Amino acid sequence: MKRIINIILITTLAGLFVVLYSCKEEFLDKQPTGTAAGEVMETPEGVEGLLIGAYDVLTGDNIFGPALGTDWTYGSGASDDCYKGTSLGDQTPFNDVERYEVRPDNVYMSQRWRDCYNGVSRTNDVLNFLRNTQEGENPVSESRAKEIEAEAKFLRAWFHFKATRIWENIPYVKTKEELDGMAPEEVPNDSPGWDDIEADLQFAIDNLPTSSPQGDVGRADEYAAKAVKAYVHLYQNELDKAKPLLDDIINSGEFSLVNDYTANYHSETENNDESIFEIQISGSADDYQWWGVNANTLDLTGAVFHQAGPAGVGWGFYQPSQNLFEAYQTTSEGLPVLDKENRDDLANDNGVASDEHFEPTDHPLDPRVDWTIARRGIDFQGWGIHQGMSWIRSQPNGGPYMTKKFMHRPGEETAGGGFKNVRNFRAYRYSHVLLWRAEIAVEDGELDYARELVNQIRNRAANEEYWVKGYHEVYELGEQPAEGEIDWDQPAANYVIEPYPDDSPVFNDQARARKAVRLEQRLEFATEGMRYFDLRRWGIAEDVLNDYIAEDAQFRTNSFMQGASYDAEKDDYWPLPQAQLDIQASLEQDPAYK
Repeated sequence: MKRIINIILITTLAGLFVVLYSCKEEFLDKQPTGTAAGEVMETPEGVEGLLIGAYDVLTGDNIFGPALGTDWTYGSGASDDCYKGTSLGDQTPFNDVERYEVRPDNVYMSQRWRDCYNGVSRTNDVLNFLRNTQEGENPVSESRAKEIEAEAKFLRAWFHFKATRIWENIPYVKTKEELDGMAPEEVPNDSPGWDDIEADLQFAIDNLPTSSPQGDVGRADEYAAKAVKAYVHLYQNELDKAKPLLDDIINSGEFSLVNDYTANYHSETENNDESIFEIQISGSADDYQWWGVNANTLDLTGAVFHQAGPAGVGWGFYQPSQNLFEAYQTTSEGLPVLDKENRDDLANDNGVASDEHFEPTDHPLDPRVDWTIARRGIDFQGWGIHQGMSWIRSQPNGGPYMTKKFMHRPGEETAGGGFKNVRNFRAYRYSHVLLWRAEIAVEDGELDYARELVNQIRNRAANEEYWVKGYHEVYELGEQPAEGEIDWDQPAANYVIEPYPDDSPVFNDQARARKAVRLEQRLEFATEGMRYFDLRRWGIAEDVLNDYIAEDAQFRTNSFMQGASYDAEKDDYWPLPQAQLDIQASLEQDPAYK
């Protein structure tokens, strides 16, 4: 059981949280009912409790439409990394996301809006009650008050950043005092909100310590704020502003790559040397008085479970694409194949029954492929050898693969009767910083430095000690190989990976180096909710996604993607929810959806 933030909320305060935060439809402006609430909340303990309540909604309330914790629906499902998966009639609003046909009445839009601005509302509650408490007879200490304000503004920037990823223009909702008396529902969506996001993050940078406030792992610190602000600048192509923030993190000496890549995805290795900011997940209801994040809201395990086998009874969502699988191929020298047109078609078991023979590819592969993609003949996180079609809900709709990073291993802590695990989500880690800095180095013409940064990532992946081991193809349907039939000392595939050599022609040419860094980001962070947003900010989404659609229409036998297309002028952002436009006169719909 993970005890993260050591604040015990008294029963009265916990009860007030229920009153304040349950069954609410007004997400922009929550006011406590009755003077008792104010009397309790306007205390150091009350403000601290409200702050925990703001951290609590980092994951949102639903894993599909909001996808607030991982961004998997939009960052991966709308990209060339993953299909929705499962069956065509399951979570039908997702079909429109995948085909770039979302309309304002799509329920996912309302759900994302609700979760983003619920988070914003909670952070503003913290700031309002902090101000009132400081004017009362029992104020928070001056130093801690600054930290609380900084944590709240970090979170407020976070939630607005989550909103502006989806909608091109958003309302940036602050406290009424900051808005000079303007009501939250009167705030217009007349900008992407970048200036306000940056201002809140800069306040956090200036006022947070370099280690977790209060000594509580899981709170935002100065480095977390710098990492988020750097990413915000990258979104705007402000590389010169992101560069010093990333350099500060690198030069701090506080972070390093862990030896085992998969240590970024397991419970027992959380909050490690690579982690800059993790969304903390509680193990049981007993933990909620210590740390407010509900395991059932972030976790994707139930969605990504196989349909059968020892790890079955799941829903079968979030299936990696053949396009992603083939991106992991390498040359005989262990280097990536940068240009898609030069990649070979790799064998897959789509349409091959589990009791039929299948010969997997022996093409050289980056070992990260089998840390990311669950495929036939290879162990699935300790649950047994993946048996192919019999474990997949609908291959014609989602292909033959499943994701791996969000699935727990046997013996890991779970919640909800074992259906969901309680892993943290590593939202920002040192590997992000290294590859973002490499991205900037390429544009600055510092190609050798970019190569050195990329090679740090590749050298970690090349550590054979942590490669996936063991392969088995021949078995009876529904049965696992007998003990001793698998050589667990042998790599599960033909893994060949090397760093780029000093004389690499790739890093003697800016255009090629740019491709190399971008591909490395895809390989390192695949299925982690980043790919679509990266394609968009790089300005290559239209070309990449339309090429992917044409290829995918031939791969998935249900012809789901036939007739789909991506238009960068229209589909780069999603429409504001119609339900919100109907009740908030200050909002203007994206012109692309009028």
